Amino acid sequence: MKIRYILTILFLYTYYIVQLNAQPQLPPPPKPKPVVSRILFVFDASNSMNGNWEKDKKIVVARNILITLIDSLEKLDNIELALRVYGHQKPVPPQDCSDSKLEVPFAKGTASKIRQKLRFIDPMGTTPIAGSLALAANDFGTSTEYRNIIILITDGIEACDGDPCAVSRDLQAKGIALRPFVIGIGLDENFKESFDCIGKYYNAKKEEQFKEVLNVVISQALNATTAQVNLLDIYSKPTETNVNMSFYDYYSGKLKQNYIHTINHKGNPDTIILDPLVTYRMTVQTLPPVTVDSFKLSAGKHNLIAARVPQGYLIIKAEGAQTRNINAIVREQGTMKTLNYLDLNRLEKYIVGKYDLEIPVLPKILLYNVDIKQSTTTTVQIPQAGLVTLLLTAPGIGSLYLREKDKPLQWIYNLNTSLRSETVYLQPGSYVVVFRAMNAKQTLYSISRNFDVTSGSSKTVELY
Repeated sequence: MKIRYILTILFLYTYYIVQLNAQPQLPPPPKPKPVVSRILFVFDASNSMNGNWEKDKKIVVARNILITLIDSLEKLDNIELALRVYGHQKPVPPQDCSDSKLEVPFAKGTASKIRQKLRFIDPMGTTPIAGSLALAANDFGTSTEYRNIIILITDGIEACDGDPCAVSRDLQAKGIALRPFVIGIGLDENFKESFDCIGKYYNAKKEEQFKEVLNVVISQALNATTAQVNLLDIYSKPTETNVNMSFYDYYSGKLKQNYIHTINHKGNPDTIILDPLVTYRMTVQTLPPVTVDSFKLSAGKHNLIAARVPQGYLIIKAEGAQTRNINAIVREQGTMKTLNYLDLNRLEKYIVGKYDLEIPVLPKILLYNVDIKQSTTTTVQIPQAGLVTLLLTAPGIGSLYLREKDKPLQWIYNLNTSLRSETVYLQPGSYVVVFRAMNAKQTLYSISRNFDVTSGSSKTVELY
């Protein structure tokens, strides 16, 4: 007995191992395709940059710290750098609002060129911020494969007649560049509103702060951040899942990412990776879809995003051959817009609420205020149709009507004018068919036949 027991245990263990190894192994999740970030430095070289700032001139401090930053960026993969400078070509007075130039265009390995250009810039002109941002649209080119980032470094506000805020909104709306960063050099705090509408604004009051701000901006520009989407049920619990979430750039409308919502092995909504520079609009592709109109992420933090998508199930059950190739029309209550074509006998999820159904059997069935509740299945049962064969003396003109007591006839179906027999599936009920042969040239040859249909029945109606 002991040997038999041991052999049984060994057999069961071997069988378990074989079955375990036979299970299909999921491949590792795909690695995200690396995206090249293009950073355009828009650098202020207007006359005011000659002013002193703590230990040296503003231009010297800004130049040296930016050069040090570029030294570190040079070592990173998937980054391209460019430099646009304004206010450095013509002195004031007079004012020249066209004084802006792309000194180093985008390419690989431009760090040394930017360093060299920065070392020999002399501030002398005005501050055309709006014009420089508008020209930046051409600096990035037309390719959509890059993350385009602008870092504006300035010690003054717009000095020409442009509207930097409007230009920035236009850049974002066209998907040319993400929301810019603006770094102020010792600016008055009253200027904050002038720059907040351009992009993410930082004001460095002191030299050491400028260095810190630059590092923070670069960190936000280059590092993705994590997020967790909580799809809330009717009780505000994050239990809904297994639905696609589409993330769009709020300003340009461009699709940025699709993720199927997943509950991980720990029973929590799984973590996703998003770009912290994008203002998002998220559409949860439920029936009907639910949209979170506008939200931003906090860079370097784990972000929580919530959407109320309580769902229940709907199934329309029917038996017999009538169920083939029939789709019920599902509409939100009180609207004529089709939300979905639902196959009969197929379970589908919908947002909790009331719906109107149109089921295209003969005669069609209209159901109003069908209630779908949280995590429950609403079942609509359609009676099995009966099979009716109409036998005709000759091809002719005819129609089929539903008969209901004390009600006018309800038209159901026109007969095919070229056939001598016709077969239709009809719901249980009372009907009348009216027919006249095509070659009969008198009204008196009209034939009217009443008949009843029961579920699953088969009937022949002779129109002789």
